[in-house]
Amino acid sequence: MSLPKDFLWGGAIAANQAEGAYKKDGKGTSLVDILPSGKERRDALFHPQKALETNFNHYPSHEAIDFYHTYKEDIKLFAEMGFKVFRTSISWPRIFPKGDELEPNEAGLRFYDDVFDECKKYGIEPLVTLNHFDTPLYLVTEYGGWRNRKLIEFYERYARVVFDRYSDKVKYWLTFNEINMLLHIPFFGGGLIISDDENANQVKFQAAHHQLVASSLATKVAKEINGDEFMIGCMLAAAEIYPYSCHPDDMLKSVKENQKQYFFIDVQSKGEYPSYTKRLFRELDVELELEQGDVEILKQYPVDFISFSYYSSRLTSADPEVYKTNKTSGNAFASLRNPHLEASDWGWQIDPVGLRVTMNNLYDRYQKPLFIVENGLGAVDELKDGIVEDDYRIDYMREHLKQMIEAVDDGVDLMGYTSWGCIDLVSAGTGEMKKRYGFIYVDIDNEGKGTGKRYKKKSFEWYKKVIKSNGEIL
Repeated sequence: MSLPKDFLWGGAIAANQAEGAYKKDGKGTSLVDILPSGKERRDALFHPQKALETNFNHYPSHEAIDFYHTYKEDIKLFAEMGFKVFRTSISWPRIFPKGDELEPNEAGLRFYDDVFDECKKYGIEPLVTLNHFDTPLYLVTEYGGWRNRKLIEFYERYARVVFDRYSDKVKYWLTFNEINMLLHIPFFGGGLIISDDENANQVKFQAAHHQLVASSLATKVAKEINGDEFMIGCMLAAAEIYPYSCHPDDMLKSVKENQKQYFFIDVQSKGEYPSYTKRLFRELDVELELEQGDVEILKQYPVDFISFSYYSSRLTSADPEVYKTNKTSGNAFASLRNPHLEASDWGWQIDPVGLRVTMNNLYDRYQKPLFIVENGLGAVDELKDGIVEDDYRIDYMREHLKQMIEAVDDGVDLMGYTSWGCIDLVSAGTGEMKKRYGFIYVDIDNEGKGTGKRYKKKSFEWYKKVIKSNGEIL
């Protein structure tokens, strides 16, 4: 089976993990800008009030890898690998520093003009995420984040400005990054600070409703501005959830857990809340507040394609005793340890076949084109004599790409593949630099120290051959 000739090979980064220059040219503060690195970061993510009140020693997003100033050098390296597409995000507070202004920041708009022009110079299509975990901090502290319906208006204004500005430069758009992360890390996903005396589920699902309406309104605006020339996608943190055993209770638990992760995409793709949410909301004591027109806007403006990240599968069990001794890490999701799988340096279980399973299930469920926009291995790389021998990364990606191609052979309609962190960047979950994903090594350490110099890893030439052969040579 061969991939389509127009298959979009490339790589992905996020503004808040790469750009740095966090106060440059009028940029406002994002919620990520108050997060530290290392062990303190997780505590700050789950206790964001502490992050607001604490002065930390190091804020990795403030400098990151300085993509703001090195984008020409970096995009040139992407072009050398043969990228057809480059996924990045626009920093919302670069365009609207506080988030609620009526007029955008022109300097911020010019920066992305320059980035997209540089991509076009090499024939690279930008794939742009509107909100990748960097909601303006002012919207968190003054409005309560996405629990406040006013953010729909602010987001729609932001979307209209960038859609109009880049209508002839960007074709592919994503409305929210890993939108289901709102349920797992609500500060990251929705700028939510939830007090102990609140029904957390009510707050999170109401915020989710606001984001879903905002996503549909953004799709509406996009179609008004550029018709079918724009393709608007949603983005899911995907990981097929297997049952821990073949016990019927475990099987049922896996069904229910998968429904929770697909809930957002069900709405964005099908345009309505799925039937299973009636019982889910009842059991969680959630009662959504909908305003007139919400149901219609969701129905009229579903997304054009389904994009997702995939790093590992997960396990679940109906037996709480199993969780006491068998938990492991994942992409912000706790999971049970799968005895059939190896794990990365950070405990993420490596399951290439799970990518094929996930792709088949997503396509069967939605019958819309898929786009893998994040996949890769976070590992500790050693730079020695200007070289990183990262065969472990090549092995990881080769096995995942094999299964990706098998899924296409299964009948899945796949638009493209962008590996995560194609150049080393700050880890979202840990704030570390030592957790590296890239084909390009960046000489910066966990404290933000280093030359910033770029080095091609062994995987750089490997991925170049993969792209040139359109996946025939792995």
